[in-house]
Amino acid sequence: QVQLQESGGGSVQSGGSLKLSCAASGDTRCMAWFRQVPGKEREGVAALDNDDITTYGDSVKGRFIISQDNAKNTLYLQMNSLKPEDTAMYFCAAVKRLTPTGHWADRYEYNLWGQGTQVTVSS
Repeated sequence: QVQLQESGGGSVQSGGSLKLSCAASGDTRCMAWFRQVPGKEREGVAALDNDDITTYGDSVKGRFIISQDNAKNTLYLQMNSLKPEDTAMYFCAAVKRLTPTGHWADRYEYNLWGQGTQVTVSS
């Protein structure tokens, strides 16, 4: 089974940038980034589907960029203009294909998950 491993998290001041990476041990298709803070639901941040179409959550549009290096089986999340409310554990997720009526931000659409990487943004 394909495994996912995130890296690149850390602490940064408000307005700063970070780039997260998610290395997959095998071929992947539809991939996404989620984030979660204690006591809240896991939130979809961005996704890259089977047709290489990108989608973003409203809270990160214009600030985050999702991309993929197919040769390296690696997914990236470039995070710019970071805000304290972006503080969370960030997870990489993957699935061969979303269900016909599935939504990219529905965590239950994905069957592969990484362990997460912490991002902390201070004001």
